[in-house]
Amino acid sequence: MRILKVGGAVRDALLGRPIRERDWVVLGGSPEALQTQGYRPVGRDFPVFLHPETGEEYALARTERKVREGHQGFTFHTAPDVTLEADLARRDLTINAMAVDEAGVLIDPYGGLEDLHRRVLRHVSSAFQEDPLRVLRVARFAAQLAPFGFTLAPETRALMTTMARSGELESLSRERCWRELEKALAVRSAPAFFSVLQACEALAPCFPLLAEIPEAVAVLASVSPSLGAARVAVLWSEAGLRLGLEAQAVAAALRAQGAPKRMIQLAQSLMVAASWLAPGVPSGAALVAGALALGAHRQGSAAEQAQYALAGTSLQAWAAFRTPEREPWLASLLQAAPACMDVPGAALQALPPTERGPEQARLRREAWARWLVNHPAPPVARG
Repeated sequence: MRILKVGGAVRDALLGRPIRERDWVVLGGSPEALQTQGYRPVGRDFPVFLHPETGEEYALARTERKVREGHQGFTFHTAPDVTLEADLARRDLTINAMAVDEAGVLIDPYGGLEDLHRRVLRHVSSAFQEDPLRVLRVARFAAQLAPFGFTLAPETRALMTTMARSGELESLSRERCWRELEKALAVRSAPAFFSVLQACEALAPCFPLLAEIPEAVAVLASVSPSLGAARVAVLWSEAGLRLGLEAQAVAAALRAQGAPKRMIQLAQSLMVAASWLAPGVPSGAALVAGALALGAHRQGSAAEQAQYALAGTSLQAWAAFRTPEREPWLASLLQAAPACMDVPGAALQALPPTERGPEQARLRREAWARWLVNHPAPPVARG
């Protein structure tokens, strides 16, 4: 039985990137042999085991065969006689189809090292087209590796375009698409993810709202990857604002993508406050509505307060892109939010319970109106 390091860890070591996780392939092994050595089985569809000490994944060498549509429509074959070359052949890109043996020798049957030096993302074989999820994965690799100057091989782009036109991308689950989106948005060069999808006609089937206004992706330059999935809320809000959509329409688009509830709520808050970021001076009513939408998260649990803080940070990042003239004013508004949202309990206790909610809302509106009179929003030049 032989154990070799494979995939992304080999690629990243050659690029000098930090290695976050390592994957291993087991040749000439069996489930029984690994379990005897203390490895724990975790794979449902094919034998994958966790190392008893490191917790890293060890997979038996395998081949696969497409039996039905979709990214899960495969059967797998594992046996001691499956070769390393056969296992690597099923991988997506040549730069991910390299292995390092026990002596540290690189094994590269499909030209991955040459493509790595040339900074090319190229599929290993025509079997690439059997898994529609690979279109999103390659776009995500394009974003993650953009700082190294990687580009998509013309033949791989052509194959991905054929896959997009086949309609099979629509078989992907919302959860899978969302997962790839989150990974792509975790890097500064996330716009490359969307440009690759657009180039191969996969943006519309995967992210239909963005396909209507792909230039909205430019907003990501002002939104730090440290905001995590909040970049999604800002991106969809920017697309919605450019398309003239209401907050509910943007929320519906995110819901259709499988976005978590907190991201949908965040996008709704941002869209209500979007009038602050438009040219000209927003009305007093719009300013108050936006402040209330953001400040609503200020009350309640720690999780709600964290959501409020995230909304404020997201709005400031959005403002840096759209209306940098209002950034200082917006920072002051967010600092004033706790005082404007906190209504003394004594002001409500004397009222019947059914009247306390409306009275609290009225007092908050008045507090915001007073603050806004003394701190008017600076104008923003049109165009």
